Amino acid sequence: MKKALLLLFLSVFLTKMHAQDYFPINESVHNKNNNYTVFTNATIYVTPNQKIEKGTLLIQDGKIVSVGTNIAIPKNSITINLEGKTIYPSFIDLYTTFGIEKPKRNLTGGRRDASYDTKRVGFYWNESIRPETNSYESFTYDQPKADELLKAGFGVVSTHIADGVAQGTGALIALNNTDDKNRIISNKLTNHFAFTKSALTNQAYPSSLMGMMALLRQMYLDLDWYKKGNAENKDLSLEALANNEKLIQIFATEDKLNSLRAAKIAKEFGLNYILKGSGNEFERIEEIKNTNAKFIIPISFPEAYDVSNPYQSNQIELADMRFWNQAPTNLKVLSDNGVVFALTTDKLKKIEDFRTNLLKAIKLGFDKTKALEALTTIPASILGKSNEIGSLKAGCFANFVITSGEIFDEKTILFENWVQGSKFVINDINGKDIRGNYDLTIGKDTYKWKIEGTAEAPKSDLTTADAKKIKSTFSVAKNWISLLVKPADTIKSNYTRLTGFIEKPEILSGKAVLSNGEETQWTAVRTSAFIAIKDTLKPEKPIAIMPTTYPNVAFGDSKKLTAQTLLFKNATVWTNEKEGILTETDVLIKNGKIAAVGKNLSDATATVVDAKGKHITSGIIDEHSHIAISKGVNESGHNSTAEVTIQDVVNSEDINIYRDLAGGVTISQLLHGSANPIGGRSAIVKWKWGAAPEDMLYKNQPKFIKFALGENVKQANWGIDNPTRFPQTRMGVEQVFIDYFQRAKEYDESWKKFKANSKKEKAPRVDLEMETLAEILNKERFITCHSYVESEILMLMNVAEKFNFNVNTFTHILEGYKVADKMKAHGVGASTFSDWWAYKFEVNDAIPFNGPIMHNAGVVVAYNSDDAEMSRRLNQEAAKAVKYGNIPEEEAWKFVTLNPAKLLHIDDKVGSIKMGKDADVVLWSDNPLSIYAKAEKTIIEGVVYFDIEKDAEKQAAITKERNILIGQMLQEKNKGGQTQTPTKKEKKEYHCDTLEE
Repeated sequence: MKKALLLLFLSVFLTKMHAQDYFPINESVHNKNNNYTVFTNATIYVTPNQKIEKGTLLIQDGKIVSVGTNIAIPKNSITINLEGKTIYPSFIDLYTTFGIEKPKRNLTGGRRDASYDTKRVGFYWNESIRPETNSYESFTYDQPKADELLKAGFGVVSTHIADGVAQGTGALIALNNTDDKNRIISNKLTNHFAFTKSALTNQAYPSSLMGMMALLRQMYLDLDWYKKGNAENKDLSLEALANNEKLIQIFATEDKLNSLRAAKIAKEFGLNYILKGSGNEFERIEEIKNTNAKFIIPISFPEAYDVSNPYQSNQIELADMRFWNQAPTNLKVLSDNGVVFALTTDKLKKIEDFRTNLLKAIKLGFDKTKALEALTTIPASILGKSNEIGSLKAGCFANFVITSGEIFDEKTILFENWVQGSKFVINDINGKDIRGNYDLTIGKDTYKWKIEGTAEAPKSDLTTADAKKIKSTFSVAKNWISLLVKPADTIKSNYTRLTGFIEKPEILSGKAVLSNGEETQWTAVRTSAFIAIKDTLKPEKPIAIMPTTYPNVAFGDSKKLTAQTLLFKNATVWTNEKEGILTETDVLIKNGKIAAVGKNLSDATATVVDAKGKHITSGIIDEHSHIAISKGVNESGHNSTAEVTIQDVVNSEDINIYRDLAGGVTISQLLHGSANPIGGRSAIVKWKWGAAPEDMLYKNQPKFIKFALGENVKQANWGIDNPTRFPQTRMGVEQVFIDYFQRAKEYDESWKKFKANSKKEKAPRVDLEMETLAEILNKERFITCHSYVESEILMLMNVAEKFNFNVNTFTHILEGYKVADKMKAHGVGASTFSDWWAYKFEVNDAIPFNGPIMHNAGVVVAYNSDDAEMSRRLNQEAAKAVKYGNIPEEEAWKFVTLNPAKLLHIDDKVGSIKMGKDADVVLWSDNPLSIYAKAEKTIIEGVVYFDIEKDAEKQAAITKERNILIGQMLQEKNKGGQTQTPTKKEKKEYHCDTLEE
């Protein structure tokens, strides 16, 4: 009886032990074991590329002493025979928040309570800059989480506080469950950044992605200035930032385009960021490769969509369906392109999915050796810790995993994970295979007992002698069997409880406690061995991977497009030049330029296009657009944000680009919104569909900035839940301009004085906001101003004249007809709507004759969109100048082509059909001012970015691809795979007054 109770106690005790030696030893000895431990006869991967057969690994005091085939084994060593087993270095995760409590939001009353200045004394002015934060100071070892990571093969993690733009330092932690004194390998090893606002601040700034990029630039400029001893007061944040410069710099980008943005910052300031990506890098692999950065890549692949309901499946965008299909290839694509990367468990719902996803990537071509490198030697090298972790070389920590075979084989069992010489048991290395068919006897009762499943996780099926199923619960741990049996002849009685230690799989036995409390013995004799049912079906083929397109969304192209030599014959050509509209005329496009305009042109290398009955114009130019912008059109955190630029946040994946091309638009000015009087700098872009964001930017573009007047900037229509800041009145708006221009003037003078004195004094602080405003004063940057009411239009012209510069463009300008003579005298142009009115109070006086009246007064007039839908119908907007103002058709067409080019100061290159200008042209099916006209080809610098015939082919291909992907997802669901419910993604279309949530 006592012996049976002792065995039962041991069975419970052993199942709870995470780190147990092969031999029973005193717990104090366990923690203070200075003996050698020797692992013999194993296949040992010293590194991913160095394998030893029948090798020996010798460890002591948590370190590797030696590894090889002829190792002298010290006396009194604990020797463990691992014949048939394999040893690998434990994995390293460079990007976790292990042991760190998630920062909690500190918004006491929502956005209405937003502040603009920091209350922290002695720190940086913006509270999202927190480099003084050290993760080790708030670190608490999380054993349950550590167990999950250990089971997945990880031995070391880097952890940090993921909060803010500059997030502070990260620590390196060993997942050692038994030695809390040596867990922290390094207190400060990494320095972290991200495009995220701190949860611990109520500051309104930054409220957008472009604001975060501007903040980073200002931070680095301030750091340089501070290090040179120019500051009067000590700044603890900048002190910490300077002290952290030699640490490993990790930037969490969370998107392929954000990786390019972070790389842009790194290039500007000579930094070396390790970029923590998102898993979609394959979609921009050429640009990702050209960053020359090292990456940390998550493998949290998306679940298939449940597409069984056809109505719901129609809500899923092709890009999302395609990403599910393509995401597992990301690691192979990165590897094949020579990108150096480590892997992370970040973003996984469950750590156990890490191995599943990695094996999926390997099945799709990711090399196993590269996978092991990405988990061991590469992260160790990135951290500069190759002499301590990531390999099994002498002197490294004794961090290793013992497996039943090749670690990336689906059938391989992970037995143990040793960290700093401390053992963590994943599966019993000495476990016995008890699978088979048994005759089970419990007292006087007999049963048929089938044990199947896998050797490390067997499953049980119990029936009576006459094949009636018996309810039972079965488990095996540490070679101890536990079986609960519900007697067949009772309903409310307790289970019969069986326990026993496995000595020989052929005969199992132990003690049974019957449902009535009596004790007896049980015996199970194996009648036949387990035979795995052979799969007679053909091996399942991997799903077909959809090809990546440029961009990798609907209507993307299978390859990057290139310029062509094109000869359009016998077209009606709207030149926008003194030649006017030419009939039966040829246009030759070559080397991205308009090579010739005339009759009877020829070129043997050209593709000839019959344009008889069709019209050719220069591409439409939209002076005021908000499409294709990432994470915020407004930086609304301050009343002046001249430091931010839309050029940082061009979104090359926006389907509205393709729609604009289909409407004949080739160039747009992407403007900051109108949330503040002084907004951000603009981006002039050419809609090169499929190109990277940087390649869309107009080369050597003139400098512009967005200003705004009216209801938006004084927050009259922001709602009660939004913060209130200066200005709140129209007169306050004027004062903002005067104050900031005066500051900019003084700032500019201080720099000129500093440079004139041969830099003998302390340098002024570089202020990106003041730099931009000084460019306006020095006539190096132009203003496009959101405007409505005549009084404010006059006000800004007066302010400009006071500071000796001119406003370049009034946009919207719906009361421009009232002050057209004053605008002409000032020299300002107008970019207006054709006939929008009454959509808010200050628009009530708008009239559709506004554009023609200003045009007739001698003002350069353009029609803009300010709207994703209108931007692809600007040809029809131009026609309204004919309808409402009797403007000649040729002049009306200039409202959307040559005139906006003049306003943007790019009319020397674009805006008309003239030899030598950029080949930005559109072939129309009809008079371009007609509602029946369709853009048949839209060409930018000789590249056909939209072709109406190819568009029809693309639409058919999209339908076909969707059907293939739906079939794959249905197959995934039928196999029992995890699925997610389809939901329609509501894409935010930006307008002037759009604020980020």
